[in-house]
Amino acid sequence: MAKSIVAIVGRPNVGKSTLFNRLCRKRSAIVDFEEGITRDRKYEEAEWLGQAFVIVDTGGIIPKSADTINKAIKFQAEIAIQEADFILFVVDAHTGTTDIDVEIAKILSPHRQKVMLVINKVDNEKFEMETYDFLQLGFGDGFPLSAAQGRNTGNFLDELLKNIKTEKQDDDKKKEENTINIAIVGKPNVGKSSITNRLIGENTVIVNEVPGTTRDSIDSILNYQGKKLVFIDTAGLRKKKKIKYGVEYFSSMRTIESINRADVVLLVLDANDEVSTQDQKIASYAARNFKDLIIVVNKWDLIKKETMTSKKFEEKIFRELKFIEHAPIIFVSALTGQRVRKMLDILLEVENQSHNRIPTSQLNEFLEKAIGFFPPSHSSGRHSKIFYCSQVRTHPPTFIFFCNDTDLITVHYKRYLHNRLRDTFGFKGATIKLLFRGRKKNDFED
Repeated sequence: MAKSIVAIVGRPNVGKSTLFNRLCRKRSAIVDFEEGITRDRKYEEAEWLGQAFVIVDTGGIIPKSADTINKAIKFQAEIAIQEADFILFVVDAHTGTTDIDVEIAKILSPHRQKVMLVINKVDNEKFEMETYDFLQLGFGDGFPLSAAQGRNTGNFLDELLKNIKTEKQDDDKKKEENTINIAIVGKPNVGKSSITNRLIGENTVIVNEVPGTTRDSIDSILNYQGKKLVFIDTAGLRKKKKIKYGVEYFSSMRTIESINRADVVLLVLDANDEVSTQDQKIASYAARNFKDLIIVVNKWDLIKKETMTSKKFEEKIFRELKFIEHAPIIFVSALTGQRVRKMLDILLEVENQSHNRIPTSQLNEFLEKAIGFFPPSHSSGRHSKIFYCSQVRTHPPTFIFFCNDTDLITVHYKRYLHNRLRDTFGFKGATIKLLFRGRKKNDFED
């Protein structure tokens, strides 16, 4: 299902990030093994009444000088208009309408059908009575809430769901058997479109040296070894901007939509560049949403080769992407075609691993050995015990561990079981999911 992308915009210090955190508060970081990545995530999946959507916080840009404030916020608003399905325009009830609020309103006004005015910091009835000041922005009464206290957020989410839509054909269309959806993601200008063209064998996607030239996500189909491979080439920014700050961040807004649609994610890196924060965040989002992962290092033809060059590259990459060490790496050149077709065989192998099902007898044999080697313990001294394990689904491979009390199973021990599962059963490229169920009613956690 295509999830709606909801962007939060507004001037600095109105509580955009607080609202973001409030909307995502029940969405825990299930992959607890993400070492080596900053956890200030700016986009996340949220859910209300069984309906999921993606929330994007545009509050990451804090200009240093007053001269660039208007430019920065104008840029945020324009990109949100282009890339988001719906926009939350956040203002501050404590300070009232400011000149910057008015400027943002002018930019958003022609697109009012996809904008909701959110009046934040309405901590009590007194502030609620004074929100009339925001009528001058031209978006009606606005929706009053307090993101910090949670006041009125339930009603706000009810109203939000009335406005966000998903594409009906995606909701109603059942995935065809033997079809694998593949998202090709990465920073601008790493060669995503060139790789797609090499795989398909024709120029299906416009290729340009200017970063961000792909305008929309384009599906390209390839039949390979009895499988229908659907390649989703990730959209970049729809307009070229000369503003340096924020371009890579905002280009991720449609990347996450492609990841949501995909079964397998090909994270494309440039062999000439360092692993960036954006690469980390894209990989993190894919892993947290339990997508199969393959790392593709493009432009390998431009690298001077020495002894163990590829091995050194792998070690360097996994220092920055430690939380996806299970992902296979392939070094390719879209320009020369080097190893590009081999990606297809790796892709099928990873997809097969993701659908691997382990018999319960083997799992409990594994569990007995794992506990025997390293028993679970807790700092409180309370007795922690895991009774047995069962695999409840594939793609992603999902395992339930039945224990006496989920609170007694530490993050460290979950990581240990995760790593031992991989050591024992493989699951190359697949992001596995661990669930823990206790004896008490409702004692269940990721």
